[in-house]
Amino acid sequence: MADDIRRNMALFPIGIVMKLTDLTARQIRYYEQHELIIPARTGGNQRLYSFNDVERLLEIKDLIEKGVNIAGIKQVLLPMSKDSEDATVLNEQSEVKRREMTDSQLHRMLKQQLLGGGKRLGQVSLIQGELSRFFKK
Repeated sequence: MADDIRRNMALFPIGIVMKLTDLTARQIRYYEQHELIIPARTGGNQRLYSFNDVERLLEIKDLIEKGVNIAGIKQVLLPMSKDSEDATVLNEQSEVKRREMTDSQLHRMLKQQLLGGGKRLGQVSLIQGELSRFFKK
């Protein structure tokens, strides 16, 4: 599976994203309201987040900690649209794949994303330092 497709797959429910980012559900929904992230929705209206969403939330968190307000973050990170290349995808293929994945497979995929670097060749992912604390050596 191509890396860009894998990074956009809707995999994580909001509870997992809260643990990965140390953000509250309210904060995550607030950033969604301001179109800084756009998670996919299941048929039951459950939000599902991708690797790209988690990385973007960590970037937002870092900017907030540096004192940047929402208006500044919107200028730095440009609001997302459902048609953007980083938008989370929830189609039949990705939904089937998500349901087939066990927790250990998802854990392995997350670890591979961390060790594999950023989404652009030669660029280190901003989330590597944040998410690496979830892995035992």
